Amino acid sequence: MNLKNILFGLLALAVVSGTVSAQIQAGKSINITISNVPDQDRATINNLYPVAENGTINMPLLNSPVRASGLKAHQLASLLETLYKNAGIYTNPTIQVIENREGGNVADEIVTVGGIVRRPGPVPFIKGLTLWQAIQAAGGPTDFGSMYRVTLFRDGKQAEYDVTKPQFMQIPLQRNDTIDVPQKNWRNR
Repeated sequence: MNLKNILFGLLALAVVSGTVSAQIQAGKSINITISNVPDQDRATINNLYPVAENGTINMPLLNSPVRASGLKAHQLASLLETLYKNAGIYTNPTIQVIENREGGNVADEIVTVGGIVRRPGPVPFIKGLTLWQAIQAAGGPTDFGSMYRVTLFRDGKQAEYDVTKPQFMQIPLQRNDTIDVPQKNWRNR
């Protein structure tokens, strides 16, 4: 075997392994930014998102989880742009997806979301995770869950937030926080 064949084989191996690692993986995190949308929406969407073990992410304003694992960053960006356009939410969004390499495995740390949500239980914690994102990662509230009186438990203290208001959607979480989404009351709140 000559040197040319060995170098060609090593180059091919490097290309293949680079291609595999360029795909988004379940249990990792991705950073998503959006432009060409209203400032308030940009503040809501620009964030770090955990890719759930089933390979999906929950995006603000979209009603169902989006499959992310197995896609490359540019493919997911294109898919999200199309979903927002087709839903009539935005006319010309520009989305950028960046894989978060430093975060490692997000399954190692959690926050717990309970109460009247679709999938109560642990949610992978990643730096930058917000109150709203954690609730959405748990499937969002059921038809009987209230986002007006969400309780956040941290270090033996608790605080109640109206997560329908943008300033409370962006509350940053810390590892081991617990969130409770209560049942709606007689005023549907």
